[in-house]
Amino acid sequence: MVELVESGGGSVQAGGSLRLSCEASGYSASTYCMGWFRQAPGKEPREEREGVVAIDSDGRASYADSVKGRFTISQDNTKNTVYLQMNSLKPEDTAMYYCAAEELCPEVVVTAWDENALDAWGQGLLVTVSS
Repeated sequence: MVELVESGGGSVQAGGSLRLSCEASGYSASTYCMGWFRQAPGKEPREEREGVVAIDSDGRASYADSVKGRFTISQDNTKNTVYLQMNSLKPEDTAMYYCAAEELCPEVVVTAWDENALDAWGQGLLVTVSS
């Protein structure tokens, strides 16, 4: 069973930077995808989260248009960890950020990533960007 542990997040002023980390354990498949969804404050838990960024086991990344050029995902396979570097943050980036993982995932397009196909979620991290 895949388990994800997130770290990072916090509060920053607009234009600032933050980094999120997500460490995975329990993988058994040779291919996988990892990334982040986010959910803005005030949204009901059942409302669909927004796929923000994802990366597959070959290192191919996929970004939502809203974060392209500002966010960068990377991975350290030796640590089973992915990182999300968020630069030039905007107030509209304020959200809970949830790490997600899917095994047997050869590649991913984050805006079409099916939440029902995911094998694990992180606990969520709050990112707050003030204007």
